[in-house]
Amino acid sequence: MAAPAVLLTGGAGYIGSHTAVALADAGYCPVLLDNFCNADRRVVGRLHELLGSDGFAWHDGDAREARTLCALLRRYRIAAVIHFAALKAVGESVAQPLRYFENNGNCLVALLQALAAEGGGSPAPLVYSSSATVYGDPDRVPIPESAPLRPTNPYAWTKVLGEQLVLAQRAAQTAWRAVILRYFNPVGAHPSGRIGEDPQGIPNNLMPFVQQVAVGRRAHLTVFGSDWPTPDGTGVRDYLHVMDLAEGHVRAVDYLRAGGVSDIVNLGTGRGHSVLQLLGAFGSVCGRELAYRIGPRRAGDIAVCYADPSRARSVLGWEARRDLRQMCEDAWRWQRSNPNGYSDA
Repeated sequence: MAAPAVLLTGGAGYIGSHTAVALADAGYCPVLLDNFCNADRRVVGRLHELLGSDGFAWHDGDAREARTLCALLRRYRIAAVIHFAALKAVGESVAQPLRYFENNGNCLVALLQALAAEGGGSPAPLVYSSSATVYGDPDRVPIPESAPLRPTNPYAWTKVLGEQLVLAQRAAQTAWRAVILRYFNPVGAHPSGRIGEDPQGIPNNLMPFVQQVAVGRRAHLTVFGSDWPTPDGTGVRDYLHVMDLAEGHVRAVDYLRAGGVSDIVNLGTGRGHSVLQLLGAFGSVCGRELAYRIGPRRAGDIAVCYADPSRARSVLGWEARRDLRQMCEDAWRWQRSNPNGYSDA
């Protein structure tokens, strides 16, 4: 019997490509759709190395086009969909809010229309990629799924509105089933060193910036604030290995295909690490202290953010297995082997 096919919109991106590997390892056939606005086409060749020529399928196309999505749902008899396709840079979303609402909103609307059109009374189940940014500055940590939603930037608002679209469709179509995954700070890379995070331009997230300092592409890291109410004065976040995150998506697909009901689930470790802790851990792995400077706080930043992951354990049977050192080791292996990212292919 052929492996069940899972459609990944935005499947060539950082999280999508790692999830494709995890799905293939679990016996699924990943079908990737990407227009490569946030991804490098050379990812496809790297996935061929890891999965073989028949281990997955890919298509160059726009997730905002319902016709394209319908064709893929029919052609592959898609068993489940994971929706990654979105613009994702917080700072860019502040500068270009209309672009973010148009792209992220239309991608999801097109997908929901396609699922409704092709699925009839029983559409393929959906795993929706959301974000811990929906919580904003939390009242307490660890953050449960019941915490108030307080988005502070357009990107976060697109995720809140995306969640509402999924929930509204679920209410309108009772056969609809979806899991919304709110994940925290993905870092690291596949242990092979063949795929990893390769941001375009100046990195938006901490770990790739640290990686580029370690490999010599940047002179130093700027730490935004050293006077936060944390043990060392720097911000604390829940860093999650991207392969743990990928396996969380596989568990969500398994859960839905086994008849699980719709739910909202955090994916995180339940532990926080500060900027300086991460910097020290990475320096230990790469064998030298990494240069940094203290800068002013950034508008919109918060002191501490980490997940309560207990619902992921009880609903999906998932928990993070890789610690901060392994996150750094795998990230360093990727960056050391690919100092200029996928352009070294």
